[in-house]
Amino acid sequence: QVQLVESGGGLVQAGASLRLSCAASGRTFSNYAMGWFRQAPGKEREFVAAGRWSGIINTSYADSVKGRCTISWDKAKNTVYLQMSSLKPEDTAVYYCARGPVVTTTPGSYDYWGQGTQVTVSS
Repeated sequence: QVQLVESGGGLVQAGASLRLSCAASGRTFSNYAMGWFRQAPGKEREFVAAGRWSGIINTSYADSVKGRCTISWDKAKNTVYLQMSSLKPEDTAVYYCARGPVVTTTPGSYDYWGQGTQVTVSS
């Protein structure tokens, strides 16, 4: 059984930075991809970033966050991070981490999900 627990969300002003964490228990995700998605009220869940750190490092970012977000992995802590900077009000959403077999932007390709952490960016 895999459990993913996100943390690090909060209320910040535009231009601030946040680091989200996703702690995994159960099986490690060293041979899997880890993704970050977000969902704003009334909108569909959308891809933010994903990475896989087995063999060749492979990361992918949504155009809307490219240059402002960095996904990283602490193997010793079995934790994936999403460092976000220059936050904008349109970044406001519930952020979810998920585990999947490959780096992909499609939510349906991920089989385990966390409960989400709220990020609110005020203008």
